[in-house]
Amino acid sequence: MSVEAAMQRNPLLDHIFWEALNGAHRHWSDGTASARRYTQGFSPIIAFADPAQPDFAALAPWCASGEHFYCENWSGAAPPGWRIEAETTMFRMLWDGPLPVADPAPDARPLRAEHAQQALALATLCKPGPFGIRTIELGDYFGYFDGDRLMAMAGERLRAPGLCEISGVCTHPDDQGRGLAKKLIGKLLHRHAQRGDRSFLHVMRTNPAHQLYLAMGFIDYLESTVRVVVAE
Repeated sequence: MSVEAAMQRNPLLDHIFWEALNGAHRHWSDGTASARRYTQGFSPIIAFADPAQPDFAALAPWCASGEHFYCENWSGAAPPGWRIEAETTMFRMLWDGPLPVADPAPDARPLRAEHAQQALALATLCKPGPFGIRTIELGDYFGYFDGDRLMAMAGERLRAPGLCEISGVCTHPDDQGRGLAKKLIGKLLHRHAQRGDRSFLHVMRTNPAHQLYLAMGFIDYLESTVRVVVAE
């Protein structure tokens, strides 16, 4: 697919956090018709039906004091009962390279419930983005192990019809330089293509992985504001 074709606007992708929370992942989320959050234990993300008018009040019954959430694409002062802890931007990237003709990581192991604590520990160390103890339940996750030690992982998070996100891409610092994450991403690209899904991912502007993803074959679809907000 050409860059021009890949860059045609997709309303689902433009509003992907809401589309996932109010669609494919609605059974793993809490909220109302105007605002939703992933249920506690999953990725700490909130989204609004109308980001220009974020309905924080609607989330109050499902948010505990001190909880931190990632929220995309709204501006202005924090409403009463909330504070903004951090602000940056991130890229939403679409795959536009050649698709793998075969699974490049047939030896990667699926991550199951018994791996949840290891996955959370690796994500806490590597900081790929918002991650919770139950995040690996949101899609198919795969990892490379050294014995029982998780060295690298990648999996799926946000979904909408025809779209699937690659997320949670991590490699332990002791195991970097072996191409493990690249093979895991290739495995997911192959699986998505087999299903007829477009692959996409997110990366913070300050993350050097952005250049690596560009070199692999991803393209920048959009850049959006991301805030970390805290319920008070």
